[in-house]
Amino acid sequence: MQYRRFGRTELQMPVFSCGGMRYQYKWDDAQEWKIPDDNQQNLEATIGRAVEVGINHIETARGYGTSEMQLGKILPTFPREKLIVQTKVSPSADSNEFRRTFEKSLANLQLDYVDLLGLHGINTDEVLHDSIRPGGCLDVARKLQEEGKVRFIGFSTHAPTDVIVRAIETGHFDYVNLHWYYINQLNWPAIDAALRQDMGVFIISPSDKGGMLYKPPVRLVDLCKPLSPMVFNNLFCLSHPQVHTLSVGASRPTDLDEHLKTLELLDKAEEILPPILERLEKEAIARLGEEWVRTWRIGLPTPEKTPGGLNIPVILWLRNLAIAYDMIDYAKMRYNLLGNAGHWFPGAKADRVAELDLRQCLAPSPHAEKIPALLTEANYLLGGESVQRLSQH
Repeated sequence: MQYRRFGRTELQMPVFSCGGMRYQYKWDDAQEWKIPDDNQQNLEATIGRAVEVGINHIETARGYGTSEMQLGKILPTFPREKLIVQTKVSPSADSNEFRRTFEKSLANLQLDYVDLLGLHGINTDEVLHDSIRPGGCLDVARKLQEEGKVRFIGFSTHAPTDVIVRAIETGHFDYVNLHWYYINQLNWPAIDAALRQDMGVFIISPSDKGGMLYKPPVRLVDLCKPLSPMVFNNLFCLSHPQVHTLSVGASRPTDLDEHLKTLELLDKAEEILPPILERLEKEAIARLGEEWVRTWRIGLPTPEKTPGGLNIPVILWLRNLAIAYDMIDYAKMRYNLLGNAGHWFPGAKADRVAELDLRQCLAPSPHAEKIPALLTEANYLLGGESVQRLSQH
């Protein structure tokens, strides 16, 4: 395993972290006796394999159902100083509730402290305010630090980049969990801001939210050769030293194997990546047109400023991926989440676009005239049954 300094925490962080939202029994809390033996054994085998290969950062959250409780059966069997344990608790307007929830997390994990406590889901300015106001959740987290129950404090986010940057620039946080990978590089300014604050940078779900790369389409496989799409994406992310660790949402021990192939390639990234990046760009241009590829995002409105709350940038982005790389399954999954995920994935689908007058909100776009038709096309291509966030199942 290779390790990177996790910002001002000074923790030596493995470049892969073992994320805790894929191997648990349920997304809801359940009584311990209801957890099947084979599920618990699989979780423990996954953690054992992770630690064996040097992945000593175990990351979970109060919102991940039985994950914490099940981890509490295995984590105390390891020397505590050998592990970096992170859990996350959603901010609340009631800071006392935040503390009670954290105490439940700590009890579930059967640990005396966690190394990293993330405020889970600072996705809007309102949630940021609830977190950092006097007497808010951050103040509670600081008290937990003083009590020795928390070592470092960070936040996780699915927010627009400007909100993430504002949270980072408060200077209150030691690290950030955010989305950034090949197919979605919008949050680079936030990573840059984190670097200026000497914060740790943890990339959320690069293989799932980053394209469902565990079951990639044939076209993407061909474009990424000689690497698998998963290894390509890992190498792309880790070729940037500002990125410290990538979450691996392993559901079984063997899920780690493909990721581990990345390690021997890290010193060769400058040689391996350019031909693949060139092929991916050429394919997008061939299928979508160069002008569109270079300029499609210019002047697009946010959902809050769009009739019907449409998330036009996301819809067009998903259409691009489906057409350029045949990433239809991924695009459908994400598209049909729109309207069902609140501030975790905001905005509506384009199923009512014919009823909406988008002329004013699209006026700044160089593609204003054709975008309504493209939204209709995207809905036809990607529409289907609505999808809920995993934690809502």
